[in-house]
Amino acid sequence: MSTENPAPQNNPKSVNDRAKKPVLGFGQRMRAYFFAGILVVAPISITFYLAWLFIVFVDSKVTPLIPVNYNPETYLPFALPGLGLVILVLALTLTGALTAGFMGRLWKRISEDMLARMPVIRNIYSALKQILETVFADHSTAFREAVLIEYPRRGIWAVGFITGRTEGEVQNTTEEECINIFLPTTPNPTSGFLLFVPKKDLIPLSMTVEEAIKMVISGGIVTPPDHRPLEEQKIPLTAAHVYEEIDIIREKDRAPVLVPKGSRPGDKKDQEKKPDAKPQAGKSKTGAESEKPADKQDYQLSRALDLLRGLALLSGKMVTTTN
Repeated sequence: MSTENPAPQNNPKSVNDRAKKPVLGFGQRMRAYFFAGILVVAPISITFYLAWLFIVFVDSKVTPLIPVNYNPETYLPFALPGLGLVILVLALTLTGALTAGFMGRLWKRISEDMLARMPVIRNIYSALKQILETVFADHSTAFREAVLIEYPRRGIWAVGFITGRTEGEVQNTTEEECINIFLPTTPNPTSGFLLFVPKKDLIPLSMTVEEAIKMVISGGIVTPPDHRPLEEQKIPLTAAHVYEEIDIIREKDRAPVLVPKGSRPGDKKDQEKKPDAKPQAGKSKTGAESEKPADKQDYQLSRALDLLRGLALLSGKMVTTTN
């Protein structure tokens, strides 16, 4: 008796199903090739075009400043693209080298003293100088890290960039340690909002600043990958529902008093006084549901009254302090 297993027979139907592929028509293939060509050529072409515009702009501003006797284009039958850019880079490098010396520092101090005496120019110069020194400093933290914050309300997340630590009057006014956050807009990241966010409310992201900027400019179309280990990717760092069980009673000393829902003063007493009302046989489910909007209105009215009481207490304290 033979113990050999019979050879598996291929199901001709399943083989045919696997072999079948969607057949594209001539027009569909041409359309797919066309868009594939756009995806390959467009990024390269746009990049070279923008670089060429920048080079032409710099050449048009710098090349006319070169004396005719020292301009290589005077002795050549054609123009040299990028000559102005090369001259500008060399001039900036030479200026930095001269400024590092004694005479350079002296000349810088004299020029800054002259600018400081000009009424309008001194404000513009001081602001630009402070911004550039902060951005280009070696130990600067400006735009070095992308973070996730809840904005404009709880449960909605936005990508922001750390620009520094909050200092001065803003930090001294708040109790928590705050961080300066620049929140860019889409698709123009040069405009945005300046937020002072408590440090404990920031969620650092593993993506780089360049990846975060690409995500903002593209409106979320370009999404950077998660660089964290797989174990960390499965563990969420925060959730918005943790704040749903918090209720605001009133304003007290300019700070909201937060307590869990159901623990408001008088809630337990009202629940103890309220008898266990059993639903009547004749009352339908629609009637029970119609009572919910009234309860919601009573709850909103009580919160409004609590807010008015808090404002009255605050105004009374201000009057007492003034007297």
